Amino acid sequence: MKAKYLLILLCSVVLFSSCGEYQRLVKSTDNDLKFAKAKEYYEKGKYLEACTLLEAVVVPFRGTQKGEEALYLLGSAHYKNRDYISALSYFSGYMRSYPRGDFAEESQFHIGLCYYKDSPEAKLDQVGTRKAITEFDKFLKGFPRSQHVAEVESKRQELNDKLAYKAYLNSRLYYRLGNYQGNNYRSCVISATNALREFPESIYREELSFLILKAKYKQAVESVESKKQDRFHDTIDEYYNFMQEYPESTYKKEAAEILADSQKHVGIEKK
Repeated sequence: MKAKYLLILLCSVVLFSSCGEYQRLVKSTDNDLKFAKAKEYYEKGKYLEACTLLEAVVVPFRGTQKGEEALYLLGSAHYKNRDYISALSYFSGYMRSYPRGDFAEESQFHIGLCYYKDSPEAKLDQVGTRKAITEFDKFLKGFPRSQHVAEVESKRQELNDKLAYKAYLNSRLYYRLGNYQGNNYRSCVISATNALREFPESIYREELSFLILKAKYKQAVESVESKKQDRFHDTIDEYYNFMQEYPESTYKKEAAEILADSQKHVGIEKK
């Protein structure tokens, strides 16, 4: 028991000693010491302590090599602490102050990562997702030989797929609304077609393409008699476009049923 109490006492002494040292550093006017200790805290993973000390020296050191490093480390410490909003602010500040600095590549990379980390799920507004893509594009243009290129391209495609899925959800909503308060089937076709043009390599390409086929078919079925023939012919054309691109589609059976019914309406005999 005595050994246990001694160990607790020893740990308490070390803890209070450490806290005391940190508080003295915070109150110190020695910016060089603060900067050196901030880097020590950073290396030990004590990012909050590092941030406090770095924030105290980043202005006094502005325009110097230490100021440049302090600003980058400040952004990095916030990033590692998962405070992406603060990290974004400091990395962006670095790029404004030191666009050709020693840490420009890493700062621009992390600006994209901050937006990437903050990108919401697909059903929500995707402003942040588009900003992430824009910043990743800046990175690829500015640092085409970076070791991060493959990772950036992968994340950029992931973000594009999220936007494509968002477009798919919007198009599907139009489809489900049908002719409620207007021709939503037409809106579905336009929305899905635009998504295919904007995201040609998306993993949701097949789903978007099949949604176009279904929307054209439903539009034909629910049309006035004077428009049925043209719209069923358009559906038949869309079927062949779809099957040409996806001959082994998981929607093959449903697509064949759409074709058969459309052919029946335009008087084409099934062979």
